[in-house]
Amino acid sequence: MASWRRTLGNVRSFVGNATGGLRGGPNLASWVVAGTLAYFLWVKPAQDLRKEQEEKAALAAASDPYRYIEKTKPIPDPQVTGLIYGKREETTKSES
Repeated sequence: MASWRRTLGNVRSFVGNATGGLRGGPNLASWVVAGTLAYFLWVKPAQDLRKEQEEKAALAAASDPYRYIEKTKPIPDPQVTGLIYGKREETTKSES
């Protein structure tokens, strides 16, 4: 019975030390401030940038509806990739 209490005490001690040793209200307030700063300094600018890029892409796509968009990958020549063995057709200089 004492082992799980000791384990629980060790976990509480570890969490308390990891959060800077603050307890109660100051601990919660410091985490709120840190989270708010992190949101406004890193998360929100990244979201705004992604949103702006999506808007630019949408405007570019809407401006030219007839542009060509590649939807499939080109099929490689099986003889060049080594899937089919044998002599390749050589083009003569007169054809080129």
